[in-house]
Amino acid sequence: MSKGSVYLDFVGQTEEAMAFYRSIFGGEFRDVNRYSDMPESENLPEADRQLIMHMSLQISDNLELHASDSLESNGKKMVVGNNFYIMIEPESREEADRLFSELSSGGEVEMPMEDAFWGAYFGSLADKYGVQWMIHFE
Repeated sequence: MSKGSVYLDFVGQTEEAMAFYRSIFGGEFRDVNRYSDMPESENLPEADRQLIMHMSLQISDNLELHASDSLESNGKKMVVGNNFYIMIEPESREEADRLFSELSSGGEVEMPMEDAFWGAYFGSLADKYGVQWMIHFE
């Protein structure tokens, strides 16, 4: 696989979360669409129309984050899960430490950055939005 991407769901926090990730990783936003842009959006509650239907953040040639706001008014109940991680493989220990520090701000550290038994410099955390990350440097 030459490119990976991840799709994240939030409840009214997509713009805030994606701006947070952009402040850490850089990149450019693409495909920013609101629910008001879709056909028959007038059938949605007014508050839902300004939420994000789809948003992409191109981080690198090989990684893109996609996200949207889950709409309970559309019958979708979002639950923050623990069944995935996004693994980042930085090019240096310094970059690993920076990413870990910024992503864990306001979140919860599962395993601090340390030399792991398999030879990598590794840490894992859940950020302030409940998204789970692994930082892995070899």
